[in-house]
Amino acid sequence: MSQPGKIAYRGKGNIYLNITNRCSSDCRFCLRTFTEEVYGEPLVLTGEPTSEEIERSIEVEYLAGPADEVVFCGFGEPTLRLDVVTAVSEWLRLRGLPSRLVTNGHGQLVNPYVEVVPALARAGLTAATVSLNAADPEAYELVCRPMFSKAHRAVIRFAEECVLHDIATTLTAVDVPEADVEACAALAADIGADFRVRSLIHPPERRDKAGREGA
Repeated sequence: MSQPGKIAYRGKGNIYLNITNRCSSDCRFCLRTFTEEVYGEPLVLTGEPTSEEIERSIEVEYLAGPADEVVFCGFGEPTLRLDVVTAVSEWLRLRGLPSRLVTNGHGQLVNPYVEVVPALARAGLTAATVSLNAADPEAYELVCRPMFSKAHRAVIRFAEECVLHDIATTLTAVDVPEADVEACAALAADIGADFRVRSLIHPPERRDKAGREGA
């Protein structure tokens, strides 16, 4: 019998928050296609946690020691639960704890009646890592398979707004041929964001016997 999904889990010196398994993309490289775990923790949720449950989970994780930051990053797109992200971000801000959102950049698309980035800024969100993954709309559609049309432009606009609202912003791309990481880096520079390339993680059967990732 599988374990219930973790809400708060640790990795890379951070506390990560798994608040939903729903997503507005179906990325070809998504971890969910071949695993139920990240950093050895099960992330498949049986239900979506409340803000209070998330806050209690953070408190429990802090009993084990401090963290560099608290990151909204699980098996789904956090802005599908924008009210929870803003509530928990404010809770963290009042305690002097830095927060970061890892997002596909669809926040405004999934919350069309809310000014999403201003709401995140008011709540005190410290940083945002926005998954760009391709330098042009055609490649983006191929790699990320979003449920929305014109999603690529929305991702860029989301990142632009984060920069404008003084949220420390990093655009990222997975290192796949379609991404054109050099063009993605140039796009990030144009809007005043940082840029980082993420390594493609292969399913276990694509790894060699020494445990190294395949080409």
